[in-house]
Amino acid sequence: MDSVLRPYNLGTTQWYVLYLLANDGPMNQRDLTSMLEIERATLSAVISALVRKGLIDQVPDADDQRQKVLKITTTGTNLWSTLPDPIELIATVAFDGVDDNDIATTNRILREATQRLIDYKKKASKS
Repeated sequence: MDSVLRPYNLGTTQWYVLYLLANDGPMNQRDLTSMLEIERATLSAVISALVRKGLIDQVPDADDQRQKVLKITTTGTNLWSTLPDPIELIATVAFDGVDDNDIATTNRILREATQRLIDYKKKASKS
């Protein structure tokens, strides 16, 4: 993934932030921290880099000035439209020649396993 994004001067987490903003629209920075499951300090560094590059804007939330809302800029949208999809590329290479039914089974198992881990983490954090 890094080798696909390197020519565009993007890291993996930067790509995920752009992906979410390009597909889901503006969002609260705090929500993004939860979605990506990364530390606030890490996300702050990623956001700062994307703002410096002119790919996203960070503005105070209209309802709570202490919170920041992130949105993709025109420059970010233009870059996004030219980026190859590294996940699609990885899937194409990794699953080349694999039967579609086997891929569907693998996806189902991984989705279910991931959900179990998320549920376990939530349960453990409530304890």
